[in-house]
Amino acid sequence: MKAESKQPVHLSVSALSRVEGEGGLWIKIENGKVLRTELRIFEAPRFFESFLIGRHFYEPPDITARICGICPVAYQISSTAAIENSVGLTVPECIWQLRRLLYCGEWIESHGLHVFFLHAPGFLGYPSLMDMAKDYPKEVSWGLQIKKAGNALIRAIAGREIHPINVRVGGFYHVPEKKELESLLDSLKKGLDYSLQAIKWIGSVCSFPSFKKEYTFVALKNDSCYPIERGRLYCGEQALALEEFESYFTEEQTDYSHALRWLDSHAKPCVAGPLARFNLNYHPLPTFIKDILKETPLEYPCMNPFQSILVRLVEIAYAFDEAIKLIDKYEPPEPCYLPLEPCAAVGYGISEAPRGLLYHRYLMDDKGLIRGAKIVPPTCFNLASAEEDIKNWIESHLNDTAEKLTADCEQLVRNYDPCISCATHFLKLKFL
Repeated sequence: MKAESKQPVHLSVSALSRVEGEGGLWIKIENGKVLRTELRIFEAPRFFESFLIGRHFYEPPDITARICGICPVAYQISSTAAIENSVGLTVPECIWQLRRLLYCGEWIESHGLHVFFLHAPGFLGYPSLMDMAKDYPKEVSWGLQIKKAGNALIRAIAGREIHPINVRVGGFYHVPEKKELESLLDSLKKGLDYSLQAIKWIGSVCSFPSFKKEYTFVALKNDSCYPIERGRLYCGEQALALEEFESYFTEEQTDYSHALRWLDSHAKPCVAGPLARFNLNYHPLPTFIKDILKETPLEYPCMNPFQSILVRLVEIAYAFDEAIKLIDKYEPPEPCYLPLEPCAAVGYGISEAPRGLLYHRYLMDDKGLIRGAKIVPPTCFNLASAEEDIKNWIESHLNDTAEKLTADCEQLVRNYDPCISCATHFLKLKFL
């Protein structure tokens, strides 16, 4: 049956494949109109904000890192920044530079996982990475080497690549010697070369649908460098103070999802992540990356969500280049952390996780115990926009079969690289 049929058509994906976490998709079409689009997040709530209540101020970096096995560094950096902000602790630039280097490792391994393992097979018509490897063994090898290099960088600075243990409020428990980081340079330089080749490869073999939309982007912004561990908060052209975050954006709950959604000040969908960062921070990108892009369909500004796979490769190349520069300039910070004297206060922290903006707020009492916590992961910004993309796509492709539309809708969701496990949230309970 085709979607243009006058009979009601239901598209359903019980469990989305090649995304992080557990979610499904349900769509109702009638007389050529999409009546309902539901991106259903049915993974169970995880209660992390409640776990933090009553815990000491130094515990959130290690507790919140357990929210995600792919982007734990993002949770550690946003949480430490929020607690330091609460007491006005100014961390030296050398500590921030080591945090940025650590974060580069996470961007490399997370984006590498998404591009090569999750997104590219679908674009090229393969059911899995293993099937794609039969025709593209060299390119799959690039992906494996890129992910390995990112993991090694995280392990060298933070102790281990999954749920790191070396980040603390005020700095690090231990900092690596320069020669330890220099031993990674060879793999980082090869990774940079692989990522640049991958940009040209994806740009030439993928057929990108001509699907564009005017999005409202939300991301950090910098004048001199691409934002990773810090920056100024922007929603479109509107600059915001961190204290305005929860009053400016709108939070909503749907009855079919365990994930909260965050919308702009007009309760409209907005987009976080690589596409938002690219469009708000194109100018600080190095010239050699911009030159490579001239050989691909990716242009600036980019309003085609299908091209997000190319933008992620751009960010992989940037992170490799940035990591090499940071290691060249690196001198071990002394001391490796600043002590913090707790007081009753509220603190805000925000950084750019691979998937987009990650916001933390903590309320502390005078003993340094957490009395309130708010965590907003990037997927909560993107869910509403993904549903809107699906609606627009279906209504402009009504001649396609239900099977074709279903596959396209999965790809549209995958454009956002959703982290469903991060996005699940506690529902309000009513006791009778």
